[in-house]
Amino acid sequence: IGGASKEGILIKGSNYLEALSESKYVVFDKTGTLTQGVFEVAGVHHSEMEEVKLLEYAALAECASSHPISKSLQKAYGREIDRSRVSDIEEISGHGIVAKVDGHAVAAGNSKLMRKLGISYQDCHSVGTIIHMAIDGKYAGHIVISDVVKPHSGEAIAALKKSGVAKTVMLTGDSERCARAVGRQVGIDEVIAEVLPQDKERVVDGLRKNGIVTFVGDGINDSPALTRADVGIAIGSGADIAIDSADIVLMKNDLGDVPTAIDFSRRTIRNIKQNLFWAFFYNTLGIPVAAGVLAPLGVTLSPMLGAAAMSLSSLFVVTNALRLYKIKML
Repeated sequence: IGGASKEGILIKGSNYLEALSESKYVVFDKTGTLTQGVFEVAGVHHSEMEEVKLLEYAALAECASSHPISKSLQKAYGREIDRSRVSDIEEISGHGIVAKVDGHAVAAGNSKLMRKLGISYQDCHSVGTIIHMAIDGKYAGHIVISDVVKPHSGEAIAALKKSGVAKTVMLTGDSERCARAVGRQVGIDEVIAEVLPQDKERVVDGLRKNGIVTFVGDGINDSPALTRADVGIAIGSGADIAIDSADIVLMKNDLGDVPTAIDFSRRTIRNIKQNLFWAFFYNTLGIPVAAGVLAPLGVTLSPMLGAAAMSLSSLFVVTNALRLYKIKML
């Protein structure tokens, strides 16, 4: 644990090291974990009103949210938000936001929100997060928001597969199209899109029936899955609740530390087995000699030598364990 923390991998208990070494599935959140979580408005489509006006309504409706997508809408709007123009804000988990803006009913969210409200919408063929907009119950167009995959996400996934992890999975509330594009880019085995926070928990539960599950996430919505998984790994730059819920925290915010942590856990388990084997073998030979079983053959062990031999065994075990502190991480 000391060696791992030196490399920026904080492990909250030795039991998590053992579980991590046996990980069969590694499940990732998308936004802020596999991607940078830095969103930018890439376009406004099928809007019957001016682009600036639609962005204004979207930014005002999302003004109470701290989600990166909301921040990107406010940034694209580019003006100071007048919250006095907004009322009756309601966030619908996994769907979006409805609010009153200048007395108009505004809905901003994904396709599930449009279906929930019974509003016909137009699909978008662009890759990215799609924010559908409806004003006074009528579809007003959609905003395309792009996110960028982290530079080393693909390398981390490849390293996990090379290490023997059976399957990598990505869970996200984003659209199927956007999720699959990111999944192909980083080499994820299975992509499960348009899931609510509680759905992530159920997916993790289902995977746990077949093996040890490690979940990697960074957001507020990831905390249930982080808690449910056998091992929860949080990105250090993520939400406080995710860090509190996790068993392991990656302080360098580098996904490459996930395969590194698994490799280190396996090294630790091998070291423990070596120490157990040595202690068992050493005592199997030493105890009979100390007890005088071999005295008829002239083989004896004085108390002084016995104490020295016991100390030598302990010294070997401790020295072997200390090697882990010096191992250079992947």
